[in-house]
Amino acid sequence: MAERLPIVRLKPQTVVAWALQVGGGAAEIKRAYPQARLLPVEPMAAPTGAASTHDKPVKRPWWPFRRKVPAAVAPADLPEAAGELLWSNMTLHGSAEPQALLRAWHRALAVDGFLMFSTLGPGTLQSLRDLYRAEGWPVPNAPLVDMHDLGDMLIEAGFADPVMDQETVTLTWPDATAALAELRTLGGNVALQRFAGLRTPRWRARLAAALAQRATRADGAGGRIALDFEIVYGHAFRPAPRPRLAPETLVSVDDMRAMVRAGVRRP
Repeated sequence: MAERLPIVRLKPQTVVAWALQVGGGAAEIKRAYPQARLLPVEPMAAPTGAASTHDKPVKRPWWPFRRKVPAAVAPADLPEAAGELLWSNMTLHGSAEPQALLRAWHRALAVDGFLMFSTLGPGTLQSLRDLYRAEGWPVPNAPLVDMHDLGDMLIEAGFADPVMDQETVTLTWPDATAALAELRTLGGNVALQRFAGLRTPRWRARLAAALAQRATRADGAGGRIALDFEIVYGHAFRPAPRPRLAPETLVSVDDMRAMVRAGVRRP
């Protein structure tokens, strides 16, 4: 995503960075827009008005320090039109309600603001899903949205001119143990059809053996575990609001102000 920043003509004053702790990108954003304010938003951050779970107030360290990244805010504390660019790297596929998240991104962008995001597509871990199906096991990961459907979802959320593309990256590991250890860092399986209980060491050994049997044999002897990841990139604008024509049309004050600023005339 960082390689695409130079082609964006927009010079944002504020960049809303969604889930930097997961996707990263702070250094790349500051390099591209050194004068911009970075506003991190962390979905797991507690809202400002949330009650504390501690009986005593948390003491701050006495030593002075500087943060390389500003303190993050919770989505509930993010004001409307908070920035001109919203950056989200590898977070959309972790949402149980991607359409709702797209609407939240739309609300966080100013009119004419630009959205840049990446996510995992349905081609991700296809060979692992095939393995699970062959063994008669439930799915190993939640359903992933096709990039064409994501484009339709962006339009439904209120964005304009969505541009979608993708690439496939193949990762390899020396053995099944290394592969499974790294896959665990991607997070849990939120699929509704997942196995409901806890897996046993015997099942894990069976999974490792099945992965080893499907390992690539490029060298004719050894063989590495290889899995594909489909990376989907999305870009879109937040256009000025356009009220629908009707015998009686209601327009909010905020939308009216945005229309005036954008120079949109009522048809």
